[in-house]
Amino acid sequence: MASEREMGELSRAPSICERMRLWEFPNQYVFEPLDGAPHQTLAIDRTDGELSSIGELPISNNEQSMVNTIIFGLVGVIRLLAGSYVLVITSKDYAGTYYGSPVFRISSMKFLSCNSSVKELNAQQKRDEAHFTSLLKTVERTPGLYFSYDMDLTLSTQRSYDLLKVRKLRPLWKQADPTYFWNKHLLEELIENKLDAYILPVVQGSFQSIGESIKGKPITLTLISRRCTRRIGTRMWRRGADREGYAANFVETEQILEESGFVASYVQVRGSIPLAWEQIVDLTYKPKIKIHHVDELTKIVERHFRDLSQRYGSILVLDLINQHGSEGELSVAYGNAMQSLSNDHIRYVPFDFHRICGNIHFERLSFLYDQIAEDLRLQGFFLMNSLGERVAEQRGVVRTNCIDCLDRTNVTQSLLGRKCLETQLQQLGVFESSETIAQNSSFDEKFKNLWANNGDEISIQYSGTPALKSDFVRYGTRTTLGLVRDGFNALSRYFLNNFYDGIRQDAMDLVAGHYSVSRNKPSPFPVNGFETLSYLPVASATIVAGLTLTKFTLSQAGQDLYHFFYSVIGAGITAGVVALVKRNGRQFCNRPCLCGLF
Repeated sequence: MASEREMGELSRAPSICERMRLWEFPNQYVFEPLDGAPHQTLAIDRTDGELSSIGELPISNNEQSMVNTIIFGLVGVIRLLAGSYVLVITSKDYAGTYYGSPVFRISSMKFLSCNSSVKELNAQQKRDEAHFTSLLKTVERTPGLYFSYDMDLTLSTQRSYDLLKVRKLRPLWKQADPTYFWNKHLLEELIENKLDAYILPVVQGSFQSIGESIKGKPITLTLISRRCTRRIGTRMWRRGADREGYAANFVETEQILEESGFVASYVQVRGSIPLAWEQIVDLTYKPKIKIHHVDELTKIVERHFRDLSQRYGSILVLDLINQHGSEGELSVAYGNAMQSLSNDHIRYVPFDFHRICGNIHFERLSFLYDQIAEDLRLQGFFLMNSLGERVAEQRGVVRTNCIDCLDRTNVTQSLLGRKCLETQLQQLGVFESSETIAQNSSFDEKFKNLWANNGDEISIQYSGTPALKSDFVRYGTRTTLGLVRDGFNALSRYFLNNFYDGIRQDAMDLVAGHYSVSRNKPSPFPVNGFETLSYLPVASATIVAGLTLTKFTLSQAGQDLYHFFYSVIGAGITAGVVALVKRNGRQFCNRPCLCGLF
């Protein structure tokens, strides 16, 4: 058996360029490796985006015209109407280590344009290209991107162990799981040209790591979340599952404990309710939930859980949505579908989080834990000893969802992670048989922050704001400041979901390859009706002006009949505009243009 050190070494691929000097010549971009490895220099033509390896730097007669900067990797290449755009890492932050290898967070990226053929486009295509390039600016600001130059972050410890011999000495991108390979589509041209030294897999999600000494025993705890790219999107524009059973906001979270050569891993997943449903923004605070493809719901659910079972084994499904009110219809549909699916390998457990726990009594999650404790024991966790031998394996996974799979979900997952970690520490002899994390105050605080930061990062990627209820995860109790912050974040979500997320959704679909750009396609950005300009500011100004006019003229109505007449007109205009906005709420919101809901 391979030791832990050998496991890390065997999974290391042929080296990737870690540091490059980017030369911007008039006719090409040149990437000069600076890490000392025997990598060829890469050139990209600024006219047509063609890739090629060159032996030495080209000679320029005008050295002042050359621009050179240091970059830390190529994220990929995307072709639009006028040519290619190359995405590079311009700065990075150290995030921690993964089996001895550094892990980095991308802190800034930049697209380099190779689009001189823009002059060949017609007027509509030029407008479309401008739309596409504006989406690339959004892609540059994508949060929560992580990478390692020599370790695969897409596979859990157990799956990596199982595939160790198969993955030996393969290029890093060939090791990666496409499910969590965020920039796979962007790297297709580099893969086709066999430029392995420049192909850098990136995951979106979260990477958190802490170290602590407990009773003189040093331990390391790492939390990795991997966001699935199959139905990637924003909170209101990607709900539920598509017909293939791929769920929105599907995230695999792995908690890894390292102690004296032992490695313990525990995996959980979250994902939107795997039915075909929508909740389209329409300026209301809680848009109406609508279920689609009712006759196919059972098949969609079956496809989703078949995929999960093949990947993880037995599935414990925790459904935390409200069983009454606006979420009630969805709860009934999900429960009925799961009832026909439940078997010895799949157990569905509904738990009305808000009714039982309210906004402050999250300690009542113990009621849920008592129901599922035996299931958790049977699923177990992965454990490898210092000799590299598998001592135990995880035979199933808990799949948790609420309506967004953010706030209630993160609180619940942090509880399950805590319980599993206590069992692992007890089994390794670090804790006494009845000892808990809460009895070790320093470690307890770090553990809470680990999960709170994880929840915030995932929430920002899906909703645009940090998680709600994170004060409970971070401090173990609800606080006044936390309630105020939740209110502010809820309002921020409302604004972003209504007026910005359409753009973010298009950017995600573009970078994930869900929409392919072609000159032969009709424009995806139609100009008609409400879409010709942003009507909401005009409507808002009209409403405010109408209310002001009505108030002023009413105050003068007793002195002059004309003022009363003007009051009626002002009130009528205001009411008409309000009715127009209400009736056409969806039209006033920022909507995606590239892909449909399902």
